Amino acid sequence: MALDVPPASLAESAARAAMALPAGARVLAAMSGGVDSTVAAALLRRAGHEVVGVTLQLYDHGAATSRKGACCAGQDIHDARAAAAALGIAHYVLDFERRFAAAVIDDFADAYLRGETPVPCIRCNQTVKFRDLAEIARDLGCAALATGHYVRRLEGAGGPELHRAVDPGRDQSYFLFATTAEQLGFLRFPLGGLEKPAVRTLAAGLGLEVAAKPDSQDICFVPQGRYTTVIDRLRPRGAAPGEIVHLDGRVLGAHAGVGGFTVGQRRRLGVAAGEPLFVVGIDAERREVIVGPRQALATAALTLKETNWLGAAASLEAAAASGVRVLARVRSTREPAAGRLALADGAARLVFDAPEEGVAPGQACVLYDPVRPSRVLGGGFIATTAPARAERRSAATAASACR
Repeated sequence: MALDVPPASLAESAARAAMALPAGARVLAAMSGGVDSTVAAALLRRAGHEVVGVTLQLYDHGAATSRKGACCAGQDIHDARAAAAALGIAHYVLDFERRFAAAVIDDFADAYLRGETPVPCIRCNQTVKFRDLAEIARDLGCAALATGHYVRRLEGAGGPELHRAVDPGRDQSYFLFATTAEQLGFLRFPLGGLEKPAVRTLAAGLGLEVAAKPDSQDICFVPQGRYTTVIDRLRPRGAAPGEIVHLDGRVLGAHAGVGGFTVGQRRRLGVAAGEPLFVVGIDAERREVIVGPRQALATAALTLKETNWLGAAASLEAAAASGVRVLARVRSTREPAAGRLALADGAARLVFDAPEEGVAPGQACVLYDPVRPSRVLGGGFIATTAPARAERRSAATAASACR
């Protein structure tokens, strides 16, 4: 198509600044078939770059490929191909099903059986997209890999920095904490400085069919949002029955497998105790789901594994050894909370200024700069948590010993 639609000057100037590419550079654009990745590719094309569109075939199993809000399969591949044709750019579909299954879906199922709450979107970005797809982009002689993520890449004194998106309701920085400094140098995010309504307006102005397409929701490979269906299919012998135990030691009931529970869960526990109960812990080894009152969800500290650091220190562990203060985000929908890093037995530890609720092992803890709160410093996956009640007892014991 002819890309001569009058530009939305403010939106496009912000996007162009975010690209920071040589004139006419070849760029690989990841196209999922949705409005965001399509507009990202369109902006690159309008900026004069040689754009190569690539769509990843990630899975193909029954209902997930046709349900509303899915991505990377079925209709979405058709939409991406049609969008690329409309933009006048080359387009390829790559079969990444085996890679995706090994790096994301299998990890997802195993994490639940370990009593963790995984974040598959982070694993997908970390492995399939920013590692494997970036390698293909380099093999094709591309100067960058561009995606439709709502996050900003800004040049700083020490090189590229990762920042939250301008649109707080669309910000995806939580899901990109594992992006390494090397990867960040190669990545571009044209939409990070735009708000979602402006993106849809640009898509409509270009006459793109995906302009009004609904956003993808939930976990893309989980049919009807029932994640236990995936676990049962992949690990039919992994689930083992066990007990639902109250914090006070009472056995309240039985369960069919720890994979059906997450920390913070209140509904569908299958037990009654005369008070609202929440899942406050999961002991996969003992096959116990531990429940208690809401106040028992308060977490004072956590330890991190599989860490990534984008700040000035050599690593997150080095920053922890220096007691660096940070803002920590433990859920994608929750605002960051103040805390400080510490080192415990060689592992990075985060101590909150005030207890956080419902912190679950397996989730990500993303760290931001308290001076420049939009900047992502890195983060890690939550390995263990320390309940606020235990921390208070520990502090009280230490104080008593000093008297």
